[in-house]
Amino acid sequence: MKTYSYDAIVFSSNDEKGREQEFVRLLKEAPIPDDELLANLGLFLTSKNLSRILFFAEIYKRIVNSHGVIMEFGTRWGQTMSLLAALRGIFEPFNRHRQIIGFDTFEGHRGITELDAVPSRCSDGSYAVNPGYEAYLEEIIALQEGLNPVNHIKKFEVVKGDALETVPAWFDAHPEALVSLAILDFDIYAPTKAALEALKPRLFKGSIIVFDELCDGTFPGETVAFRELFSPMNFRIQRFPMTSRVSFMEVE
Repeated sequence: MKTYSYDAIVFSSNDEKGREQEFVRLLKEAPIPDDELLANLGLFLTSKNLSRILFFAEIYKRIVNSHGVIMEFGTRWGQTMSLLAALRGIFEPFNRHRQIIGFDTFEGHRGITELDAVPSRCSDGSYAVNPGYEAYLEEIIALQEGLNPVNHIKKFEVVKGDALETVPAWFDAHPEALVSLAILDFDIYAPTKAALEALKPRLFKGSIIVFDELCDGTFPGETVAFRELFSPMNFRIQRFPMTSRVSFMEVE
């Protein structure tokens, strides 16, 4: 089922979607005082949404003892990037080297092919966000950092543009960077392959790659790009039972 206002693809039943809309209504109409609203956001977390938070908490614990940056390829609204900044504040608040870098066009998919378009019914521009949203996201992540130690050092970057250009350019500008955690959420083939090509030489034993659409028939491009650059036979593709779609591999 497609939500055409922002092109999100969901697999909820109409009954589930109705209940989720009730959560949205109750959130917008919450009688909770402003100074207590953030502390009570758990009121509105469904098991589906909480499962993703638990997934990344488990993943983050796996990289605490490795040295390198975190990269998210396809940030969209930036929820995962913000969550990772919060987890850094919990698990390693004094690690100034744990940079978090997010890449997105913020204008939707770019370079979509027939391989991507037919099963997903998406086109260039699908999954776009509001104009200028990257500035809003910057403000959010800066606030996350401001609530934790070493907040005088900026430890994040939001990179806007076509991944075929921005990802290789970022690595060229940062020859020192090694990658502890990479999150692939571009959905489609071309930017995913560009990210994996640039990323692969910066991985090391213990690096983790998270896949949002691996083995997903709606967005087969992610799996195709992965298979062209990595031999699945050489890696264990793992998952946690709390999430149905997200998977990961650890370089061994």
